[in-house]
Amino acid sequence: MTTSSMDAASPEAGSLAVPLLDLDAQYAAIGAELEEAVLRVLRSGHYILGPEVEGLEAEVAMYSGCTQGVAVSSGTDALLVCLMAEGVGPGDEVIVPDYSFFATAGVVCRLGATPVFVDIDPATFNIDVSAAACAITDRTKAIIPVHLFGQMAEMDDVLALGREKHLVVIEDAAQAIGAEYRGRRAGSMGHYGCLSFFPSKNLGGIGDGGMVVTNDVSRAEKVRILRTHGAKPKYHHQLVGGNFRLDAIQAAALRVKLRHLDDWTSRRQQNAAWYRQALAAVPGLTLPYEGPSRRHIYNQFVVATAGRERLRSGLGLVGIGSEVYYPVPFHRQRCFAELPSARKDFPVSVAAAERSLAIPIHPEMSIPMLEAVSRRVVDLLRTRG
Repeated sequence: MTTSSMDAASPEAGSLAVPLLDLDAQYAAIGAELEEAVLRVLRSGHYILGPEVEGLEAEVAMYSGCTQGVAVSSGTDALLVCLMAEGVGPGDEVIVPDYSFFATAGVVCRLGATPVFVDIDPATFNIDVSAAACAITDRTKAIIPVHLFGQMAEMDDVLALGREKHLVVIEDAAQAIGAEYRGRRAGSMGHYGCLSFFPSKNLGGIGDGGMVVTNDVSRAEKVRILRTHGAKPKYHHQLVGGNFRLDAIQAAALRVKLRHLDDWTSRRQQNAAWYRQALAAVPGLTLPYEGPSRRHIYNQFVVATAGRERLRSGLGLVGIGSEVYYPVPFHRQRCFAELPSARKDFPVSVAAAERSLAIPIHPEMSIPMLEAVSRRVVDLLRTRG
């Protein structure tokens, strides 16, 4: 099954199938550019790091409003290596939102530190900074605000809290490349920003990949050393790092896609505006909130309704893809059951997990596709019984 057909069942006769993500259509548009870039790498014989990776680092750092970019093997490893660079380990605590992709909390545990869960803002689904302030102890070393679904967290408040409590701020911008908060790009405001190039992201590779962006030269240099087993120069190990390197083929493909990113983002924003008009009056349906002074890049268009399962199954019957991000908040994950914060209540996170559903927003959508999705959503939620 190709990525473009994921999460969409066989449609009923006469209906228009709309995948949640359509990489086949994306490839059809830029395939020649991608193939040329990949062949360039194959012919070069330079497959790990090197000029393509260095070019991508400079271009993504500039795009993100940062002076430094360090390409790594995944968005998860970007988070992990930032925590390693700060010496986070046993006895330390890291504040994370209770509702996010697993890596946000998982990387903390991998270093023997303790993730401390806090609830989310009911409008944006991003971290509730007032809840984070209440969770800080003398063991808290860092905070990881997540820019969920393409919209940045309330970074002024996060940074103020970080300064007051002397915390390292690591932006989880895996879903938010190019998003803005008061004119500043995702990843440029904290001590570090972590990007993911997983294929479903707005800037997605042809496999795994990620990057750490920062405006701190010394922190960037430490991350560079850690990504190659802590060695500088080769075979001389200053630190115990890991193998977090990015392949040159990934970098070459991403450099091609970066040239198209603003156009793709604009189309996502247009699709979001179309949905807002078409679905504004649907009873019981909450549309994504877009905060003031934000540039929302809509990695996902996530609606919320008490009839989530009915909506999801009804969309699938006509071949419209959807996905639940995320069905189980951290405090209810079995692997975190023994953590102190897992015993607390997180009502907003629970409500988001039970009510939210992502519907197609990808830039390859046509007007007939938008109409098909909107019409089905309206029909399903206005019809009871």
